[in-house]
Amino acid sequence: MDQGELSRPIWHGVWTLDQLKELTRDTLVDHMGIEFTSISDTSLSARRPVGPQTVQRLGYLHGGASLALAETVGSIASQMCIDPAFVSLGLEINANHVRAVRQGHTVEATARPIHLGRRTQIWNVRVESDEGKLACIARLTTSVQPRQG
Repeated sequence: MDQGELSRPIWHGVWTLDQLKELTRDTLVDHMGIEFTSISDTSLSARRPVGPQTVQRLGYLHGGASLALAETVGSIASQMCIDPAFVSLGLEINANHVRAVRQGHTVEATARPIHLGRRTQIWNVRVESDEGKLACIARLTTSVQPRQG
C-alpha cells in the first residue's frame, strides 16, 4: 500500500486493547501469554514472553510459536479492518526466521497491511526481540467471508 492509502486509520470502528483482550480470552492467545500492546492508525502490535512452553530443545523461541504470534496479530488486525458482518480467516502464512531469541526474553510482533481488498488481505508481520532485532518476518494472507449464522 502506498503512503497515501495509509494516511487515515484503517480500522472499522474504534478498538481498544481491553476489547482485544476480551475477544481473545480463553483462546490460544491467552494460553501462550500473548498481550496486545498498541494500536496505531495503521498497525497492531502484541508481545509474548519466551518461556518454557514456547522454546525448542536448545532453549530458543520455537518457530511455530513465532508463527502463532504473527498469525494472531495479523488475523486480529485483519478482523479489525472489516465490517462485523464479515469474518477474516487465515488463508496462508509464510515466514523467515532471521535470529534466535533465548528463553527469558520477550518478542513483539507488529502487523501492517500490504493489501486491504474486499475478499483478501495481505499483512506484513515483523517479530522483533526485546533488543529491537528482527527475529522473524512473516506474510499472512487472510480471506474475508460473510459471517455465518
